[in-house]
Amino acid sequence: MSKDISQFYDAVSGDYHLQYEEAHLRDTTRKYPANYFRLQMIVDSFSRKGIRRVVEVGVGEGTPLAKMAEAGMEVCGFDISSEMVRRSRETMQKHGLDPDCVFLADVQDRQSYARLLEGEPFDGLMAMGVMPHVEDERAVLRNMRDMVKPGGSVFIEFRNELFSLFTQNRYTHDFICNRLLEGVDDSLRNAVSAELQQRVRMDMPPVRATVEGKAPGYDAILSKFHNPFEVPELFAQEGFSDIRLLWYHYHPAFPWLEGRDKQTFREEAIRLEGEPSGWKGYFLCSAFVVEAVRCPSRSGDSA
Repeated sequence: MSKDISQFYDAVSGDYHLQYEEAHLRDTTRKYPANYFRLQMIVDSFSRKGIRRVVEVGVGEGTPLAKMAEAGMEVCGFDISSEMVRRSRETMQKHGLDPDCVFLADVQDRQSYARLLEGEPFDGLMAMGVMPHVEDERAVLRNMRDMVKPGGSVFIEFRNELFSLFTQNRYTHDFICNRLLEGVDDSLRNAVSAELQQRVRMDMPPVRATVEGKAPGYDAILSKFHNPFEVPELFAQEGFSDIRLLWYHYHPAFPWLEGRDKQTFREEAIRLEGEPSGWKGYFLCSAFVVEAVRCPSRSGDSA
């Protein structure tokens, strides 16, 4: 499973930086750079809290780490993708940073990043695009917690499962039939399924089976959604407090309607990104970030 995930990110590493480009916000010929808004939230929070030492789990091509360094923070991190690590090291060099602060490792394997556990814990941790791909969320949250000092902050991103209720596509069908109605009599579920298939866009979004036929696509690897009503309790149980949900990648209409008026869709999405996080984010945003603080060490916790 990890091999498939690393192959996917190896394959998409070339233009991954475009997801952070502010200059492309209103360019409808390019993919919406939603990660720009996510990065701004993290930089603002870490700067406001006076965080000085940051570790990133899943560094990608290095843009977030470079932004943190520009804000005066000491940075390091790792990724499961060797190609992402290579590109991230190049990004570090371009910004006058030590490329060796980035290395190849898997957050699910503590031995692979043991060097980070031997030193002083970090003030802050960020993990973007990681949690959809892990099999054991609890174990991974504990691993992340153990890299951060008590009172330190984490920013961890998740795909929003409840967004499926708004999309009116195959995700809507799957969420209602397989999650909301889980355990309900099969005859009733089958009736609901048949009705939904007549009412939602079952052909959307297109299945991403491969990346240019060279690597498994996003839908062919482990890529979980998470329920924002359940995630805060998970964090609390694994030793975090001051848990907040921050929303981004707003959709002002069903995603498959974007092509009818790309400019208006884009402008409205940007406007929504600028509004305070509220209840609409539970349904209009495809992703959310959990901001939380590590509680004081408890008996039995790892060092």
